[in-house]
Amino acid sequence: MSSRWVDIGGADAVSETAPLSVEIDGVPVVIVRCGAELYAVEDRCTHDGESLSGAQVEACQIICPRHGAHFCLRTGEALTPPATSRCAPIGRASRTADSAGAALVRRGT
Repeated sequence: MSSRWVDIGGADAVSETAPLSVEIDGVPVVIVRCGAELYAVEDRCTHDGESLSGAQVEACQIICPRHGAHFCLRTGEALTPPATSRCAPIGRASRTADSAGAALVRRGT
């Protein structure tokens, strides 16, 4: 995945209760809002590889729809079993300041 910023669409489409699924350079990613911040994590539960695209989001945590593992959106840390390893944060997600209000994702920063 490149280190360039990628426009994933309007920031208003990113919810605090459900992830937005996108693909960036061939990698499935989910984007979630937590307050004013946007977070991007790999679309994969570390417990069994299940997609997080159908997950619920509560209190800045994404909850795997298969077995209920909770992950911190800020750090990727696994907070509850059955997951024991963190999910992979993709990098920064940002909202542009212009009138278009685009959501941008950049890996690794």
